[in-house]
Amino acid sequence: MSLLGKAGRAPAEHESGFAAHRAGVDRLLASYRAIPRAANVRLAKKTSNLFRARAKNPAPGLDVSGLTRVITVDPQARTADVAGMTTYEDLVAATLPYGLVPLVVPQLKTITLGGAVTGLGIESTSFRSGLPHESVLEIDVLTGAGEIITATRDGEHSDLFRGFPNSYGTLGYSTRLKIELETVQPYVALRHVRFHDLRQLQVTMAQIIADRSYAGEKVDYLDGVVFTAAESYLILGRQTDEPGPVSDYTGMDVFYRSIQHDSAEPKRDRLTIHDYIWRWDTDWFWCSRAFGTQNPAVRRLWPKQYRRSSFYWKLIALDHKYDIADRLEARKGNPPQERVVQDIEVPIERTAEFVQWFLDEIPIEPIWLCPLRLRDDPTSAADSRPWPLYPLEPGRTYVNIGFWSAVPTRPGQPEGAANRAIEHKVSELDGHKSLYSDSYYDKDEFAQLYGGDGYTELKNRYDPDHRLLDLYSKAVQRK
Repeated sequence: MSLLGKAGRAPAEHESGFAAHRAGVDRLLASYRAIPRAANVRLAKKTSNLFRARAKNPAPGLDVSGLTRVITVDPQARTADVAGMTTYEDLVAATLPYGLVPLVVPQLKTITLGGAVTGLGIESTSFRSGLPHESVLEIDVLTGAGEIITATRDGEHSDLFRGFPNSYGTLGYSTRLKIELETVQPYVALRHVRFHDLRQLQVTMAQIIADRSYAGEKVDYLDGVVFTAAESYLILGRQTDEPGPVSDYTGMDVFYRSIQHDSAEPKRDRLTIHDYIWRWDTDWFWCSRAFGTQNPAVRRLWPKQYRRSSFYWKLIALDHKYDIADRLEARKGNPPQERVVQDIEVPIERTAEFVQWFLDEIPIEPIWLCPLRLRDDPTSAADSRPWPLYPLEPGRTYVNIGFWSAVPTRPGQPEGAANRAIEHKVSELDGHKSLYSDSYYDKDEFAQLYGGDGYTELKNRYDPDHRLLDLYSKAVQRK
C-alpha cells in the first residue's frame, strides 16, 4: 500500500518516459558535436548549487534541457530510472505517491541527482544508507570523448562507476541513473535532544549509530545542530503511520529555531514525510536570516513561493556579481568579507575537537552535523577505499560538519585565510572536504587527497583529449 493508495507502473508510461529520454540524449549529443574541438565542454545551465567561481567559456554548452525528468518508477523492484539533471524535488514528487523515496535525499530541492552523485550529497539517512552514489545501480555517462557509456559496479566500466563520485563533471556527465528506492511511512516523529557538552553529544551520537535507537525508540533519521559549545542538539527521527497533528515550517515558524529548548527531556515534534524531507529548504537551513526572512514583519510580506533555497541562491548570485555585501560593509567602515561556505567530514571521534576549534577560531554559528557511514563492505572492492576520488574508509563513521556564512578579512592575511585554516585542521584530523566551494590546496596535496594517479588514469581513458576541465582546475584554480 502506498501513501496515496495502490499504484503500479503503466507500460505505456514506461515507454513514453524512455522515448522522451532518448530524444533528450540525442539533443545532448548534437550539442556536444557543435562545440569546437579547441573549446572546453561544459553544461549550458543557468543555475548551480556550487559556491566556487565557475570558469568562463564563450563556447556554447551542452544542451541538457531534455534530461530533467524522472524516466520511470518501478514500485515492485523499488527502483527508478532518472535523467541526470532531474532535481530531487521532482524525483521525490514522482516516487512519494508510491510510498518510496531515494535512500538519501539531499536537503535542498534543486540539487540534481546527477549533481549529488558526481559532486556528493548527504542527509540524515546517511548514518545508515551512506551517500547518494552508493544506491546507484547503473549510470549512463557522456564522457569527455563524446561517448555514452553505461557503467555498473562490476561491469567493463566499473572503474568509471567508482571514479565518478566527486569527479564534478571532469570525467563526464550523467544522462541516466538507475537508483534504489526505500519505503517510507507518512509521518516522521521527532525528538530534539539537547546537550551542554560537545563530547557527550559525540558519545551519544556514536551510540545511536551503533544501536539504531535512543532511549528505547528506533532512530531512522539522525542529524544535529550546534549553536554554542554549551548548546547543541541531536535531531532524531522515527518513521510512523500513526495519525495525529503535524507542524508546518513553511509559514511563520522556522524549523531550526523549533529544536531549541531548555528541558532535560527531548522536545517532541511531528512532520509529514514530505515536510520532513524538505524541512531545511524553506530557510536554506538558517541562511535565510541574511535576507531578513526570519524577521516576522518581513516574513509576513515575503511571498511563500520565494521562501526556498533556489530563490535565496539567486540573491546570493546577485551579491557575488555586484559585491553588494562588501559595499554595504565598506559604508560602515568594515573590511570585505571572506566567504566560508563548506562541508567537511571528520571521523566521529574527532567531532568535538573540530567543532570546539571551529567555535574558537571562526565566528560562524550555527553549525550542522550529519553522521555518515559508507554502505560498501570493504571486502567487496579491490581497494579498501572503494570510491577513490573521495576515499572514506568503509566501516568507519564520519560526521559531516557544515557551516555557511562569511567572516571579516584581516589586513596582512592571505586570500582565503579562514578557509585555508579549516583545510589544514581537517587534514590534521584525518578528514575530508567537499569541493563545491572555495578550495586552496596546492597540486600535490590535492592529488594526495582526491584520487592521485588513479584519477589521472581515469581522465586519460574517458577524456583522452581533455575536452573537460581536470578536477584541480575546476575545484581550486581561479579562472
